[in-house]
Order: sequence, then structure tokens, then C-alpha cells
Amino acid sequence: MKNWIYPLMVVVAASCYGVLSTIIKVAMKNGFTAAEAVTSQYFIGFALAALLFFVTQRKMPKIMGWKILVLSGSFTAVTGSVYAHSLNYLPASLAVVLLFQFTWIGMFLDCIVNRRWLKRTEVFSLLILFAGTLLAAGIIGTDLSGIPWQGWAWGIGAAFCFSAFMFVNGKEIHGMDTSARLFYVSFFAAIVVGIFQTPEIVWNGQLFNEGLWIYGVLLGFFGIIMPIYFFSVAVPRVGSGLSSILSAMELPVAVIASVLILHETLSLLQILGIFIILIGMILPSVFDRTPKIVQQI
Repeated sequence: MKNWIYPLMVVVAASCYGVLSTIIKVAMKNGFTAAEAVTSQYFIGFALAALLFFVTQRKMPKIMGWKILVLSGSFTAVTGSVYAHSLNYLPASLAVVLLFQFTWIGMFLDCIVNRRWLKRTEVFSLLILFAGTLLAAGIIGTDLSGIPWQGWAWGIGAAFCFSAFMFVNGKEIHGMDTSARLFYVSFFAAIVVGIFQTPEIVWNGQLFNEGLWIYGVLLGFFGIIMPIYFFSVAVPRVGSGLSSILSAMELPVAVIASVLILHETLSLLQILGIFIILIGMILPSVFDRTPKIVQQI
């Protein structure tokens, strides 16, 4: 498999996360709470992961590296829960911006754990990404004085949780199939969400009788199946640092989804911001390959 496949998998996984805020907002417009939408996401996501595993493997998966599985499942569940809670206080654009801070948080976490300094290309890339974020989210010129402090706290908390998920999920578990890893991660995530969110939607009939399951399937596919599977395969090979930068694709997708589905307006500044983010994403890969190309010449 060519080297570009794994970075592409990280970009696709991050893009899946980009549509979640829009789907949750649609669910909220149709009378459901953010907590109910997130609970349906993780419950149905686990059901989809179990179906995928037993269709392909047809046997109970062996559990290995349980600490990594528990932490990965817990962090993804807490990220989804905290991020959804931030949407109760923040507009979708600002919530995405705060979540987007996982790019530099994840990079610094990678440097601390691996005891290394940031590369110049990484610093330059992070600065470009931050500038592009402010433009793409459309918050320049917006009055933010009315945003409650709880919104800022939940938004930044989601960024830290997502950074931790990216880091833990980047740890390989030798001998474990990716579909088995997805099964266990989604299982532990469903347990955590069931404790802290609204598990009563299962036994009171709301999940299936009131149409919440439709949003659960969409959120489960784009928020559990695709990203966890792809991240599990790609992040150990790409590295958590570069994966944090490549995951910047989440913001442009979130902006585009809000325009197409929520019919929000897209300004020229936002379009410029999206292009700047794309440039910031590809810079590390380009500079990392340049010395090798020069040596070949």
C-alpha cells in the first residue's frame, strides 16, 4: 500500500467528524436534545460495529491491549458528549473553532510524550491553520460578548478530549484485527455515554418510535464506524502529530455541510479560510518529502 493512502485515511476520518455538528443541529431542530442525539450515535454506532464484526469474523473477538481500548472508547465518548453539550451554548461555527484547537494541543502532546521539539514546518503549519480557522468559521466581525463562559469551557474541553483520543488511538495493538478494535472501542464508548447521557431513550421507546434512530444511524456511521476504523489503521503509521494537522480537514467539511444542509451563507473570507487550511495541511508532507527528492536528484 502506497504511503499516501494512510494520510488520506486520516483526512477522510476527520471529514466524517466534520458533518456531526450539522446532523446534531438538524436533530435539535426536529425536537431532540443534543444529549439524545449523542446517545443514539453511540448506541447505534456500537450496534453497527458489532454487525460489521460478526458478519466479517463470525466469532467473539479476543481482547488484547484492554487499557488502550478502554481509554480510546472513553475519550471518544467524552469528546462527543462534551462537544454536543457545547452546542447548547455556542453557534455551530464557534463550537467547531474551539474543537479545532485539538490541532495544536495534539501536536504539543506528541512533542511532550516523544520528548522532541516542534519542527519549523509544524510551527508554520499550525500558524497557517489557526489563521485559516478564524476566516473559515466566519466569526471575524461577529459579536462574541454574549457567549456564556460555559460554552467556551465545554468547547475547549472537547478539544483536549479529542486530542487525547487521537493520541491513544494511535497506539497499535499487535495481533488485533481492526474490526475487533472497532467493536471494543465502540462498546466501551457506548457504556460511558450510557452512564453520563440519556440511556432511557432505549427503554422509553424514543429511539425507535419517534425517529431518533435515523439521526443515530447517520451519527453512528460518520462519528463511530468510519473515523474510528480509519484512525485505527492510519494514525499508528502516520503519527499522532501529523494526524492532528491532517485532521484540520474537519473544519472545511463542517463549514460546507452547514452551507448545504443548514443553508448558512458562505462568504469570500470563509472560502479563503478553507484554502488556507488546505495549504496548512499539506505543508508538513511537502517539506518532509523535499529532502528525499533533493537526495534523489
